[in-house]
Amino acid sequence: MDSATAVSGIPIRLTHERWTHITEEHNELAGLRLEVLETVAQPERIVEGQYGAALAVRALEPGTWLVVVYREMSDDGFIITAFLTSRSAFLARRRQLWP
Repeated sequence: MDSATAVSGIPIRLTHERWTHITEEHNELAGLRLEVLETVAQPERIVEGQYGAALAVRALEPGTWLVVVYREMSDDGFIITAFLTSRSAFLARRRQLWP
């Protein structure tokens, strides 16, 4: 199990089970485990997700963003999923939480 510290200071876990789920659903992320953790620790921005989740966003290359969906609890948190998107309108419609 790996973890990254979110901008809020809360450690966010990435379990083996979640990483397996992510790479099975989004095989293009298979070699990007460190980038997923770095996106939580050093996002360009964080937008509001559904059901209390946060979406950490970071450009992976021009026109492509890595989005990591995670949930914070009072003293820790966990990554739910991650994916790549080129749909900037999808991100622009969400309420920005940080910065």
